[in-house]
Amino acid sequence: MPSLRESAALIRPDLVALRRAVHQEPEIGTDLPLTQAKILEALDGLPLEVTLGNKLSSVTAVLRGARPGPTVLLRGDMDALPVTETSGLPYASRIPGAMHACGHDLHVAGLVGAARLLCERRGTLAGDVVFMFQPGEEGQGGAKDMIDEGLLEVTGSVPVAAYALHVSSAMPNGQALGRPGPIMAAADTLTVTMRGRGGHGSAPHAALDPVPAVCEAVLALQTMVTRRFDVFDPIVVTVGELRAGTVNNVIPDDAFFEATVRSFSPQARDRVREESVRVVKGIASAHGMEADAVYDDLYPVTVNDSAEAAFVAATAREVLGADRWTEMPHPLAGAEDFSYVAEQVPSGFFFLGACAPGLDPETAAYNHSPEAVFDDAVLADGAALLAELAVRRLAREAGPTA
Repeated sequence: MPSLRESAALIRPDLVALRRAVHQEPEIGTDLPLTQAKILEALDGLPLEVTLGNKLSSVTAVLRGARPGPTVLLRGDMDALPVTETSGLPYASRIPGAMHACGHDLHVAGLVGAARLLCERRGTLAGDVVFMFQPGEEGQGGAKDMIDEGLLEVTGSVPVAAYALHVSSAMPNGQALGRPGPIMAAADTLTVTMRGRGGHGSAPHAALDPVPAVCEAVLALQTMVTRRFDVFDPIVVTVGELRAGTVNNVIPDDAFFEATVRSFSPQARDRVREESVRVVKGIASAHGMEADAVYDDLYPVTVNDSAEAAFVAATAREVLGADRWTEMPHPLAGAEDFSYVAEQVPSGFFFLGACAPGLDPETAAYNHSPEAVFDDAVLADGAALLAELAVRRLAREAGPTA
C-alpha cells in the first residue's frame, strides 16, 4: 500500500473541489445545513458510523478498526465568519456578509481526506477513530455542545488522544508549527455599565457624571495588567466598545464598555476574573457610583499535552520533513474552542501554514481578514498528517504485536 502522503496526493483534486464548494457557500454559527450536507455527501459510501447533532449541525463519524483497541479523535471545524469577502477569488463566497476567512473550509476538506485515507487502511487499525466535524467554533462554543451531546463517549471509550490542525494565511506555506503546554489563550468578555446621574453639561456638579469614571476604569484595567500580573504569565485586556451619551451638552445617566480579556494559564484566568471586576467596582465606588461589571467565560486556554505535542512534532518531522516543523516559542493570543476537548483528552493542536503563492507571510492578510487567501495545495499534507497521527497513536497503544 502506498504511504499516506502518496495516497493523499491522489485524492487532492477531490479535496480541493470540496474545499472550494464549501468556501462558496459559507455558513455562520451552529446551524450549517449546507455544509453538513456537503460533508455527508463526501463521506457517503465509507464504512463509517455517522451521528448528527441535535442542537447544532455537527457530524460525528466513527471508523471502527479491524481489531479492538482505544479511540483517537480528529477534529475539523465547519463555520464561517460574518465577513464580506474581497479576495477576488473565482470561487469567492456567494453569500453576502459571510466568508470562510479563517480557513475552516480547509479543515473540513482535510478531515474528509483523513477519513478517506483511514477507511482505506481500516484492516490495519487496532482501535477506533472519531472524526469530529464541528460547527460554532467562532464564538458559539460548538465543541462544548458536541461534548455535551456525547462526542467523547460515542465509541464506548473516551479517546486516549485528540488532534486538530488550524491553517493560517500568514504563516509560511506548508510549514507545521506547534508547542507543548499553552498554545492559544483563553478568551473572555468583561461588560461594564457605570451608573451615574444625568444632568446639564453646564452644571456637572449637580450631576454624577459616569464618563470620567468609565474612562478611569478603562485606564485602570491597563495598569492592572502590568501591576497585578506576572509578565511571564501575562493577560491582555482590550476595550473594543465604549459608549456614553447622545449629545455634547447632556451628561448621561450611564456609560458602557466591553472588553476582551485574554489569559494564558488557568491560574491567571481565575485571577483576572476577580481582579477586573474588583477594579471597576472600586473606581465606581470612589466616584460615588455603582457599576454593573459582568465577566463572562468564553473559551479556556488551549493546552497541549506535553507527550502528545512531542508526538505531533516527531510525526510531522518524519512525514513532512524535518525542515517543515517549527517549535513555537510562545502561544498565540487568539482562542480556540478545541480547548474544551483538550481539557478532557490529552491533545495535540498545531498550525499549518497556508500562505498563498506569491504572497509574503509577513505582509499577507491574516485570518479573519476579508482579503485572506489560503493555498489549498496544503490540503493533501494536512489530511495525511492527521491520518498518520491516528495510525501511529493507535499502533503505539496496541504495542509491538499490532
